[in-house]
Amino acid sequence: MSGLLEVVEKIRLRPGMYLGRPSVSDLFMFLVGYEFSRSELRIDMTEEEEKFYDEFQPWLQKKFGVTTVTSWAKLIMLSCHDEKAGFEYFFKLLDEFFQRNTSLDMNKAEDMAQHGSK
Repeated sequence: MSGLLEVVEKIRLRPGMYLGRPSVSDLFMFLVGYEFSRSELRIDMTEEEEKFYDEFQPWLQKKFGVTTVTSWAKLIMLSCHDEKAGFEYFFKLLDEFFQRNTSLDMNKAEDMAQHGSK
């Protein structure tokens, strides 16, 4: 079974094959189903999956300055005129989200190297 980022990349390249159309709402439902199926099959989430499912929504809320219980797809649609634009914006945000985590991890590693691990 492919990991989350592999699946998302396949969808980015060929949304019609996986979702029928480029739609952030359909993508949201697909990824909810993906998470559910892994849970049902008792397949442990990878670190990247845990980061996405646990941290992406709160990160978006902070980025947009919104506190809500609505889905990340609906948050994205607040800034977009249609589902296709929301779909495209999701990938921009996802790249930014994972880049942020990479930058934080690199900063932690640099700090540990400079100050020694304790």
